[in-house]
Amino acid sequence: MQPTSPFPLPAGPGPSAADRIRAAALKCFAADGVSATSLRAVAEKAGVSIGLVQHHFGTKAGLVVAVDEYVLRVVATAVASRPLPPPPEDSLGELGHRVTSIMTDHPEVVDYIAHAFVEGDTIGTTIFDGLVSISTTQWHQFDEQGLLRPDVDRTWAALHPLILVIGTAVLRKQIDRHLPEPLTSSAQLRRWDDAVAQLLHGGLLADPPPAAAADPAQRVD
Repeated sequence: MQPTSPFPLPAGPGPSAADRIRAAALKCFAADGVSATSLRAVAEKAGVSIGLVQHHFGTKAGLVVAVDEYVLRVVATAVASRPLPPPPEDSLGELGHRVTSIMTDHPEVVDYIAHAFVEGDTIGTTIFDGLVSISTTQWHQFDEQGLLRPDVDRTWAALHPLILVIGTAVLRKQIDRHLPEPLTSSAQLRRWDDAVAQLLHGGLLADPPPAAAADPAQRVD
């Protein structure tokens, strides 16, 4: 055992006042929506004066911009910080894992985005269009590899996975009532992720060509 230093290092700086206010605003917006949240409610949630909120962000619009920027960073880091594996690797499953990581690590971000989708906010449009772009690229790759059924509608192939994910986020509180534990628990997220992957693979993807199929001699029943 190494001896304890007589000169312990000071603890690193905690979140700044602006960070605490932004985090409080995100929680308030996620719970009640932007339009129903006042600066006073954010100040109370953050444990600061309304004057300090105005000092850092000016107006409610300025606070919304700061929250939107943070949410975009969270989504971009989780979903698009590194390329998805190309076919025949399971890029659908990988994208699903990245989305579920947001639900696990940042449930308030998911709730905020759900409000944005329903209310038609700009941040919702930005995130939806970015996800559509990623999904469309995936399905183009599957198509080029001959991994799609020939009768699949390419536009809806890109949209349906997003509808499944976004619909689940918007209806999460209702879905929780039909599960043995909250959807955001690791076991239920894994179950949901597997079910979506099974649905997409079974309904959209063609059977693998013979060269890509597993060798029956190596298959274990």
